[in-house]
Amino acid sequence: MLLTIVLALVGLAAGFGANTVLTKKKLGSVEATADKELKKAKKEADEALRKAREEASEIAETARKEEQTRRREIKEIEARLITREEALDKKLDVIDKRAEALRKGEDEVEALKDEIRAIRSKQQEKLEKVAKLTKAEAADKLMKMTERDIRNDLLGLINKLQNEAKDQAEEQAAMIITSAMERMASEVTAERTVTAVKLEDEEMKGRIIGKEGRNIQALQRATGVDIMVDDTPGMIILSSFDPIRRETARIALEMLLKDGRVHPGRIEEVVDKAQKQVQKDVMHAAEDAAREVGIVGIPKEILQLLGELKYRTSYGQNVLKHSTEMAHIAGTIADQIGANVKTAKYAALVHDLGKALTHKIEGKHHHISGEMLRKYGAPEEIALAAEQHHDDVEATSVEALIIRVVDAISASRPGARNISAENFGERMRDLENTALGFPGIDKAYAISAGREVRIFVKPQDVDDLSAIKLARDIAVKIESTMQYPGTIKVNVIRETRAIEFAK
Repeated sequence: MLLTIVLALVGLAAGFGANTVLTKKKLGSVEATADKELKKAKKEADEALRKAREEASEIAETARKEEQTRRREIKEIEARLITREEALDKKLDVIDKRAEALRKGEDEVEALKDEIRAIRSKQQEKLEKVAKLTKAEAADKLMKMTERDIRNDLLGLINKLQNEAKDQAEEQAAMIITSAMERMASEVTAERTVTAVKLEDEEMKGRIIGKEGRNIQALQRATGVDIMVDDTPGMIILSSFDPIRRETARIALEMLLKDGRVHPGRIEEVVDKAQKQVQKDVMHAAEDAAREVGIVGIPKEILQLLGELKYRTSYGQNVLKHSTEMAHIAGTIADQIGANVKTAKYAALVHDLGKALTHKIEGKHHHISGEMLRKYGAPEEIALAAEQHHDDVEATSVEALIIRVVDAISASRPGARNISAENFGERMRDLENTALGFPGIDKAYAISAGREVRIFVKPQDVDDLSAIKLARDIAVKIESTMQYPGTIKVNVIRETRAIEFAK
């Protein structure tokens, strides 16, 4: 038992000793590895530091060289500037010397002029003493002697030339005008203030009238045209002195008849579409007219006004056809007398442009034509020729005189104009303008051949009592300022609406 214990203790001692030896060996190996790694890291750091120093040295050397190069360039620039400055100073000195020499030369020239004037004056005085006549008296005497000697001859020659020129001018003018007129064949005018729309079904009249007449009232209010439903079987008659309104109403009515849906909301929508369609037709008419006479490059704004002339008449004569006819005749005359054909055609085509605006702008139509042509970029010679086609403005060009002549030719040919149509249209416009002159008026339409003026007021500006007074005031003004047969009904309409949408 004791031996076993001893042996156990010896084993433990031996194991502890062996373990201690192994631990010491491991610690020695770790210290050696750490020392080796430390030396390696130090060596790498030294190498990196050396490379960094070398790179820094190279950068510093490059910067120094660049600095030297810049300094050298700056010095060269400074040297060049100094050289240029010196050269400029020398040139300025030369210029100053030349200027001084020129001033001296001018003084010498002026002195010579004074000397020459004095010599001429002395010579003139000597001549007047010798001739016993002043310069003015001598010139007058010479002119009288010359006039007395050749007066009779000059008078005979002038009379002969005048007679020959008059005979030739009359004959040539007659030939030119006759030649131009015989090349032109146009329609005679037809006076129209109504348009008929055919109905396929008589029941459509009821739809057009609507419940308690609301549809036909809405259509008349939107278009300003008097609509007669019961006068002619199978027809609806549109009556208005303004052809643009009639055309708008005709297109709107045909669209409503085709669609079948007729109510106030739909009527407003269709009338708006019809107005846009009429605007398109206006542009097409203008483009066709310009193409027909061979004028290109007309500004769009001028074409718009020109197209509106399709729906305007002057003494019953369609203004656009009148202008197109004039352009053809003007081109023929200009070609025969050697004037500018393009200018004559262009000016003739747009000479009545102001008639599309006479209801909007104060003034005579030919003055408005000139203003609009200048405003929208037409050449000045075109504006002048159009502006001067009436006698109150003096014609300053051959083309302006041609426009005057062809305007008279186109207007005076048989059947070209109908005075009654123009008077009627003017009376309708005066009737509407009289109503529009009062405050609070939104729209005014002369209908029923001038027997009624229908006036729509702004409900926010005119109340019911004011509407009654307004009707009386307008009637009084019409009585005092206009001449008309029979009686005129003044119909003032005040309408309010409340609109909401169910979603």
